[in-house]
Amino acid sequence: MRLLLVEDDLILKDGLERSFSKSGYAVDVMTDGESANQLLSYQEYDVIILDLGLPKLGGFEVLKRLRARGSKTPVLILTALEDTPHRVKGLDLGADDYLTKPFELAELEARVRALIRRGVSGGGATIGFGDLSFDTTNRQCSYKNTPLLLTPRELGLLELLMLKATKVVSKTNILEHLCSWDSEMTENAIEVNVSRLRKKLNIFGIEIRTIRGLGYLLANLENPQ
Repeated sequence: MRLLLVEDDLILKDGLERSFSKSGYAVDVMTDGESANQLLSYQEYDVIILDLGLPKLGGFEVLKRLRARGSKTPVLILTALEDTPHRVKGLDLGADDYLTKPFELAELEARVRALIRRGVSGGGATIGFGDLSFDTTNRQCSYKNTPLLLTPRELGLLELLMLKATKVVSKTNILEHLCSWDSEMTENAIEVNVSRLRKKLNIFGIEIRTIRGLGYLLANLENPQ
């Protein structure tokens, strides 16, 4: 999943970027509100972590403009402003969650996972596709309780396909969701990862179908469509 972190505290920014990248997220970072606003005018994300006390353009204004453009991207406000009026304002402007500094990293990561799941898996910690299940908390996929040995890239790809189950996922969509700006992943690399993941799933009767000219679709081999 692709995450945008908007934070001007460089130490905190670096720490969060490392942590979320280690957890398998593609992370882009902005350190001022004006740049974040410009980026969000054309780039989609799965979740946004937004500070309020930003240079050039405050976090509230970034959020206000984001929602004015019709974006429904989940936004978690992360700020030192803990008084009730700021919480109320942030939520009224369209924030989905609000966490004050200092905070526990484990809680922040759990809240981010919950925001991503919301609306695509009923809010539960596990995504399912037939007998295939994906534990978003522990980043583990299994088939009938048998763990699958997947690389981080394969895991991210499978998570996206399961979240978008019954829908075709394009190569562009995969790049947008799984790759940050500094990623070297190409469309050819996507094909390689799809091929490897396909082989690991086929033995369980699960197929990654190539829909020519469109992308990929997760399906059951025994139930062709």
